[in-house]
Amino acid sequence: MPAAPAPKARLAYIDWMRGLACLLMFQTHCYDAWLGGTARQSRFFMYSQMGGTFPAPLFLFLAGISFALVIDKLLQKNLSASQIARSTIRRGAEVFGFGLLLRLQEYLISWGWAPKSDLLRVDILNTIGVSMMLMGVLCWLILAVTAGRLRLAGQPRAAVPTSALLNSSGGSSLQARFMLITAAAVTALIISLVTPLLWTTWRPRFLPWPIESYINGVHNLGTPQAWLFPIFPWTAFAFAGLAAGFILQSSWTRAREGRVFISVGVAGVILIELSRWLDAMPRQLYPVYDYWHTSPEFFLMRLGMLLVILTGTYVWCRWGLAQWGFSPLIQMGQASLLVYWVHIEFVYGRVSILTKRAQTIGGATIGLAIIFLAMLALAYIRTHAKRWFKKTGPGGTADSRPPVLVEGNKRPATPVT
Repeated sequence: MPAAPAPKARLAYIDWMRGLACLLMFQTHCYDAWLGGTARQSRFFMYSQMGGTFPAPLFLFLAGISFALVIDKLLQKNLSASQIARSTIRRGAEVFGFGLLLRLQEYLISWGWAPKSDLLRVDILNTIGVSMMLMGVLCWLILAVTAGRLRLAGQPRAAVPTSALLNSSGGSSLQARFMLITAAAVTALIISLVTPLLWTTWRPRFLPWPIESYINGVHNLGTPQAWLFPIFPWTAFAFAGLAAGFILQSSWTRAREGRVFISVGVAGVILIELSRWLDAMPRQLYPVYDYWHTSPEFFLMRLGMLLVILTGTYVWCRWGLAQWGFSPLIQMGQASLLVYWVHIEFVYGRVSILTKRAQTIGGATIGLAIIFLAMLALAYIRTHAKRWFKKTGPGGTADSRPPVLVEGNKRPATPVT
């Protein structure tokens, strides 16, 4: 049986892929904010904005994969289903709160010309937070049901540690993981299937617009807006990532990881072709069909592309140059929330480093390079600051605190913090 790769190699592809999402986000925002005149009508600008359709699905998809990793780790600590739910839902609420704080910051910085309705705009950070809370509820239900079935089968709770629900080779582990994968995949499919209706004939018009906006992105403009990030369809990418995460973290996958990732890429190509075939059908299921914004076919297309990117990223991180020394994208991916938050002000805010809508392609590209390097430096500082402090200690010299000896081991252990 092939040995599983080291944990570092297995986690690197997630950071690299998140860093790629940051890079695509930077180029989209920079060219959108700074290009002016004829440059905005150029083919270059069109392709730049097409690249901007990837960051949001990437961030949500990776949030789902990371969520599966967190669930695995919490189960290894033998936490109950309700304890796991509290921890994960609380984290989702924190991210949602960060989204609200970002909207408040944007409003205060733009005081005088930003409308108050911007405070309630549904942005990507809000949707990631909501997605995490919904995934927490789903995992809680599945884990609670699985544990309940084991008790009904005559196994007392104390005899079945929760770590065994996903991390053993027994039947209960396989059942729990299969249920989680199936529930996440079905949820993603349902969200994509009802999205066209919730944007058109099934619109919940009875709701106040700030609440309806989380359903279909209507905001206060009367009709759903494609530039916002409502639950439908965007959370489908998070649940798809959750299903993928539970698959990739299984012991079966770890034993044959290379082959599984190649299969994931093949599955992505199949989804892309399936999307094209369904779109070419002479008759459509929905009374209002919008392929590029709400259709399940477009969801399949983008999900297929995400799977292909996931496979390519894994190959690059395992057999390519991604980990040969310092990797800018891995570094960026480790602090994606911070660089997302900060770069907005230097691109769209009042402290924009270039005059908005007045730059040539060359000038905006120089600005993009500056933003990338500045955010890379910020990410590096963010991920290394704690390590630097631990090395220097409060006294300012390396290892200024005395080491603590572990009994039975003559070598000093890690200093107590």
